[in-house]
Amino acid sequence: MAYVAIADRDHEAHLHHPKSWVTKYVWSQDHKVIAIQYGITAIGIGLVALVLSGLMRLQLGFPDTFSFIDPSDYYQFITMHGMIMVIYLLTALFLGGFGNYLIPLMCGARDMVFPYMNMLSYWVYLGAVLILVASFFVPGGPTGAGWTLYPPQAISPGTPGTSWGIILMLVSLAAFIVAFTMGGLNYVTTVLQARCKGMTLMRMPLSVWGIFMATILGLLAFPALLVSAVMMILDSLLGTSFFMPAMLSAGEHTQHEGGSPILFQHLFWFFGHPEVYIVALPAFGIVSDLLSVHARKNIFGYRMMVWAILAIGGLSFVVWAHHMYVSGMNPYFGFFFATTTLIIAVPTAIKVYNWVLTLWRGNIHLTVPMLFAIGFIFTFIHGGLTGLFLGNVVVDMPLSDTYFVVGHFHMVMGVSPILVVFGAIYHWFPKITGRMYNNTLGKWHFWLTLLGTYSIYLPMHYLGILGVPRRYYAYGTTDFIPESAQAMNSGITISALIVGVVQLIFLYNMIYSIFRGPKADGNPWGATSLEWQTPDTPPKHGNWGPELPVVYRWAYDYSVPGADLDFIPQDQPPDKTHRTVDDHAADAEQVHFEEGEFKEPRGAELWGDDTSSEDDWKESHGQANEGEDSAR
Repeated sequence: MAYVAIADRDHEAHLHHPKSWVTKYVWSQDHKVIAIQYGITAIGIGLVALVLSGLMRLQLGFPDTFSFIDPSDYYQFITMHGMIMVIYLLTALFLGGFGNYLIPLMCGARDMVFPYMNMLSYWVYLGAVLILVASFFVPGGPTGAGWTLYPPQAISPGTPGTSWGIILMLVSLAAFIVAFTMGGLNYVTTVLQARCKGMTLMRMPLSVWGIFMATILGLLAFPALLVSAVMMILDSLLGTSFFMPAMLSAGEHTQHEGGSPILFQHLFWFFGHPEVYIVALPAFGIVSDLLSVHARKNIFGYRMMVWAILAIGGLSFVVWAHHMYVSGMNPYFGFFFATTTLIIAVPTAIKVYNWVLTLWRGNIHLTVPMLFAIGFIFTFIHGGLTGLFLGNVVVDMPLSDTYFVVGHFHMVMGVSPILVVFGAIYHWFPKITGRMYNNTLGKWHFWLTLLGTYSIYLPMHYLGILGVPRRYYAYGTTDFIPESAQAMNSGITISALIVGVVQLIFLYNMIYSIFRGPKADGNPWGATSLEWQTPDTPPKHGNWGPELPVVYRWAYDYSVPGADLDFIPQDQPPDKTHRTVDDHAADAEQVHFEEGEFKEPRGAELWGDDTSSEDDWKESHGQANEGEDSAR
């Protein structure tokens, strides 16, 4: 039997329509509701991590002032803050939140391919979050081993949370990976199998490409974290020695022998560095769409951007050991990983150049989403440049355990993706809720957040160069650390507390606008991609009306000469007033219509695009030959 795409079997699709409030908002199988559930849960646990970071900064900025923060508390705050932010907030929000909401809408599908499994993925994720939170309430509290959970420290006596805390952390991570796998299989299958007619891979918005590639990275990288979590649980509970070497504890030999702590580091960072791009690639895709929409200009070098996403994804698996230069690796390995680290900077730099060239001579609208997108470019460039220093073995060795790494990591992995999260929420808020937010509050939120985060993390680079070590509860009187370092730490703490409070502006703006904001138009930004072309705002279950949309063009037809408006939606058929160009507007010439003859743009000939546009044009003009097979 011949294969028939899911989009071509739309009449056979069976949607699980809710029959009660519970099945509509709790046990929902609608991808949009599940996305909102992911988003609310991720932001909720993220606020917990934000509070923990504030407590850490109080200790560092004003040591010996707050008696309720002891050394064990401090290390537990560090561990939980780092793990929550990286895994339970950013990963869950970009893939579970934006991935769930955007993929079916941008691909022209009615829902995810496996809606029931999609629902299960959220509830397993929620279970993972609750298990993690439970560690705050068990004897000994959560683990204080640091967010990288290195053995033997993680499960050795003397480390906070070595009994219940570390076990709950590892079980929670395992549950999170199960949830991600169920969701990830859904995202990949939906992108490959459920795109509507005309939505070729090279017509997908870059947001979908970024989420798609990040999901593949997760499906390949998370198993390394899963097996390392299982093995450490066995080391802790059953006395096995996967990671635990022979050692003395309180003057007595432990039951472990022959384990390799370095093995855990390799497994962790084989997951850990792709994890950077599991967060970064969706951010890259989303910021590309924000820049294009709000600059009223097609994205520069679309195909180059797609290949850069794929190249970054592939190279992310051969750079992990640059996190382990101080572990005593062979210098030849250090040279190899330093080289691959520099190589992966090339496709990343290509994306930065293309973002800047997209803005060049564009009709830039400084909306709130655009401000956050431009802010991302600045912070990502600054964070990326410091990464080039740390990728060099000779430079990394003295800086590895200093605040230079903290500043770099937070600029790249903290501030940059969070700015994209805010920009994306502001951008799609009208589609999700049907209402607009307060623009003035949004701009205040942006400027205070951007300037505040710079005042936190730029000084950390200077502290690192001074040699101030990270992960210290208190520094006391240390000869090589000048007194000015403590003054700078105090200033950083004040900035961090201000930035934390500023996020209340965002929460107030969103919550108030959901109920009291002015009604939003179905396409307030004049965007071309399919999610803005739905018949209802917010979209109803099933997204589209009786028929799925048909795509005739790429997602970046902005300011096209001869068009009535400065944007042409993807589902608008071509006619004589404007051309149909997929991903090479800068290279393509005007499409010529001569005596009923369709002539391809030069760019399409260069890239060997499909011929669907030709057949669509002929069909719309009544010139399609009878019996001719459609090229879609």
